[in-house]
Amino acid sequence: MSALPSIEMRPFPIRTALVVGGDSEIQARLRQVLEPNVWAIQHTTDNASALALAQRKGFDLILTSEKTSGKEDIELLRKIRRIRPHTRLIILADESTPADVITSMRERAFSYFSKPFSLDALAIMVQHAIEQPCWDDGIDVVSATPEWIRIRARCDMKTAERVLQFFDEIAELPDPEKGEVGMAFREMLTNAIEHGGRLDPSQQVEISYLRARHMVICRISDPGEGFTLDEIPHAAIANPEDDALRHVAYREASGMRPGGFGVLLAQRFVDQLVYSEKGNEVLLIKYLDLAPRAKKEEIKPNNAPG
Repeated sequence: MSALPSIEMRPFPIRTALVVGGDSEIQARLRQVLEPNVWAIQHTTDNASALALAQRKGFDLILTSEKTSGKEDIELLRKIRRIRPHTRLIILADESTPADVITSMRERAFSYFSKPFSLDALAIMVQHAIEQPCWDDGIDVVSATPEWIRIRARCDMKTAERVLQFFDEIAELPDPEKGEVGMAFREMLTNAIEHGGRLDPSQQVEISYLRARHMVICRISDPGEGFTLDEIPHAAIANPEDDALRHVAYREASGMRPGGFGVLLAQRFVDQLVYSEKGNEVLLIKYLDLAPRAKKEEIKPNNAPG
């Protein structure tokens, strides 16, 4: 009697994602991130049908269409969270304003991307969304207008990435100032979470963003004991002049990750980096040159030095 052929049993997907819209590149990238044997991906055409589906069943992750506005997607978020309060929803918007992004934070969107956005950055955020537990208590809006925002954020790196993405959408700054402020803000925020908060998710950092007419100020306050710049051997800023890489050996001996250049980079990208007396609060100050650069070059005297 011949043996019956073996049948490979594939596991049924146990998690579900809902994708609104039909962008093929986004769908292809999602298939790379969401493991087929674990995730079932369902597609729908618009926000109305997405809401109807969410009313019938729960989804672990929802992505809106990049062809809708931020306001439309926030309204969808509100309605879904009334019936599914812990839904992870990432907004992809065709257009938005800083006020829209702030409202999405208040309504507990997981993240927010407006066109044009990087598919790589979106893929990383989706990965965070499917890995991060208790995500919706990670960012608390204390008070906010588009010009002055105060939030508290949990001390872990995935929450830091969410904060950075939200603030990148909020910050309406000219180039190259936006990139410079963003890089300095990233370095100081991750330093505060790693060294001040010690990557303890029960702790929080407080972040303020103030956009004045000719400057932008970011304040980061961490729960740590503080420090002075000459007492941080793990950072390049404390290296002696004759040993520019001393901190590298210290970090290796202490089992710390490679790095330590954050303060130096931040000092390069902003005009002022000001620490409090205790050392657990820092202000990043960037002055904005709002005059059109082309016009400035046109009115430069012919005999002016080059």
